[in-house]
Amino acid sequence: MTDIVSLEALAARINPGELLAIPVNGVAMAATAALIEAGVSGLRLVCVPISGLQADLLIGAGTISAIETSAVSLGEAGGAPRFAAGIRAGAFDLRDSTCPAIFAGLLAAQKGVPFMPIAGIIGSDLLRVRTDWKVVDSPVGEPGQVVVVPAIAPDVALFHAPEADRAGNVRIGRHRELASMAYAAKRTLVTVERIVARNLLETEDSAAGVLPSLYVDAVAVAERGAWPLSLWDEYAGDDAEVARYAAMARTEEGFHAYLSAHLARRKQVA
Repeated sequence: MTDIVSLEALAARINPGELLAIPVNGVAMAATAALIEAGVSGLRLVCVPISGLQADLLIGAGTISAIETSAVSLGEAGGAPRFAAGIRAGAFDLRDSTCPAIFAGLLAAQKGVPFMPIAGIIGSDLLRVRTDWKVVDSPVGEPGQVVVVPAIAPDVALFHAPEADRAGNVRIGRHRELASMAYAAKRTLVTVERIVARNLLETEDSAAGVLPSLYVDAVAVAERGAWPLSLWDEYAGDDAEVARYAAMARTEEGFHAYLSAHLARRKQVA
């Protein structure tokens, strides 16, 4: 049964050192602030398949020890400054990846197998730094080689969605990567804009875009929980705020000034 909990209680379910999966759509920014305030450390991030402001905040706050990602970028606002500074300082372990490799790793975990084969990486410099990826002869079909990537089984999948019902079913729409995270993870924690009275699985049409409560451990309400990022069908991203962050976070002092104000603002919203 899915628990309906407070935002702080939800963040408290993420333990130091755990492997945390975070998405590029449906980003749980309110939960990220709660995590930082709780002082959780040593988290290992896997970005599905990339990240931006969320990962940069966690890095700047000293929350993570490792990150696996295809990219960390603020989009039109430019590069992610704390990510770049952390790379230069060796502040965390970086596991460079590709979007297909991350999704393949999640799929392997979902299927309960140790690896998944993918194509398209042979000849890439990534194979020199990802020694856990192996090139093998294909055992079936035409002779050739494939790359096998290890399963990615997050301890926790964390994301934000528009709504859940009282049973813990969560509307994710067309964002099937959120389901992929939940299927692969040991636990799934979700923040939502609201809890609705109707059963989201009641009809075939409504159920098509819903993650069943079977895969959801806990839900917390966090209004505007993705801000300053966007949430589909709910609100656009605050580009000016992201640009302000990008400018301030170029220095460590500016980052901490921004973070302090950001956490205070989150408390007011809550």
